[in-house]
Amino acid sequence: MQGKSIGWEDTIVALATAQGIGAIGVIRLSGRQSFGIINRLFPAKDLTKQASHTLHVGYLKENGKVLDEVVVSLFKGPKSYTGEDVVEISGHGSPFVLQQIIQACVNQGARLAKPGEFTQRAFLNGKLDLAQAEAVADLIASNTEASRKTALHNIRGGFSERLKDLRERLIKFSALIELELDFSQEDVEFADRTQLFELLAEAQQTTQQLANSFQLGNVIKNGVSVAIIGKPNAGKSTLLNTLLNENRAIVSDIAGTTRDTIEEVLNIDGILFRLIDTAGIREHTHDVIESIGMEKALAKMQQADVVIYLFDVNEITIAGLQSIVDELNAKKLKYILVGNKADMAPEASLREKFSTIPGIIFISAKAQQHTEVLKEKLVDLVLQGKIQTDDTIITNARHYHALQEVLQSLIDIRNGFENKVPGDLVALDIRRCLHYLGEITGEITTEDQLDYIFSKFCIGK
Repeated sequence: MQGKSIGWEDTIVALATAQGIGAIGVIRLSGRQSFGIINRLFPAKDLTKQASHTLHVGYLKENGKVLDEVVVSLFKGPKSYTGEDVVEISGHGSPFVLQQIIQACVNQGARLAKPGEFTQRAFLNGKLDLAQAEAVADLIASNTEASRKTALHNIRGGFSERLKDLRERLIKFSALIELELDFSQEDVEFADRTQLFELLAEAQQTTQQLANSFQLGNVIKNGVSVAIIGKPNAGKSTLLNTLLNENRAIVSDIAGTTRDTIEEVLNIDGILFRLIDTAGIREHTHDVIESIGMEKALAKMQQADVVIYLFDVNEITIAGLQSIVDELNAKKLKYILVGNKADMAPEASLREKFSTIPGIIFISAKAQQHTEVLKEKLVDLVLQGKIQTDDTIITNARHYHALQEVLQSLIDIRNGFENKVPGDLVALDIRRCLHYLGEITGEITTEDQLDYIFSKFCIGK
């Protein structure tokens, strides 16, 4: 159990459901006074004598005034979410009524919970480790199937179990290395060097694999920005509307219709793509507003995770397209070449015409031809067939940076043994490795660090 901060003994209360009007709202209490507080507001029966994990229907009253008819759920610690006595009050979803109930609980001795304080108490009581607690926030924020599965896998302890096993094995070897220091004059080895090198190799491989998954995890958690770039009237806005299946952008035969960037979100196979329709890029324009739009388009292209370069197959030359490809490569951008208005010529002739430039997807945004192929290409380009949401995938930047430190420590430990570095220095590297592993799961934390992590949660969770 971690060190407990000021306010730990308080009983806390908060609305656990979203703000706003709904059919019901749930208020949560946690702490040693929870049952006493609800009992003083629930005259129908003595709730302090009721069994855990039971439901009770009745009126809440304060000073003889009926607040609401509710369902009270009782969870006696340690068999509760927080590990403490927990009460959940399901009332009617009027914000006014719910606020009256919360105020009544405060009047009876509770205090308002801070953001994430229920989950923080679950962590401090050993119900969750820190990585699992952070996955709770990821699950609440998940908006795709992939992000839901990844967060749920980590809540179940998939990530933590891998680290826990690794840390325990390193601790055993660390103890043997420390023991060797006590007998340094005897020149004895308690730690089997062959097994140690095998462990270091396995640990390095595991850590590298987890760290490498962060790029994919970032995609799953935050989505992918896709800038649709091309010359005026290439069909960028039409493509955006087709992909979204709605008329989001103004479409016109007049070149330069889009003067600013338009951003929309598209879910493809569980991955969020933030599509950005940009102003058309041309070499010269005397229109000040259009010029500003072009500057924004170029900026979005540089910032995007993926660029769709859209061109009119009937207007562009091979040399012109090749120069675009060269520029995209020079900027080291991840891009897809999309030839639009392909319904106006046989596809075979287009492929022959552009045979020197591989990887082009020919579509007709207006006729909605081959746009599904483009969607598949977007997913393949981003994921590269690597997504397996049953695997452990890192989505948290804090975890990623700690893993980088673990990886460097493992390299330093190996180099230390190979270069016959004194045992006390190697022991320092092992301790550093264990420290960063412990930071991820919460074996090693500071109060400020915990407050920062849980402050990003919603109130009531």
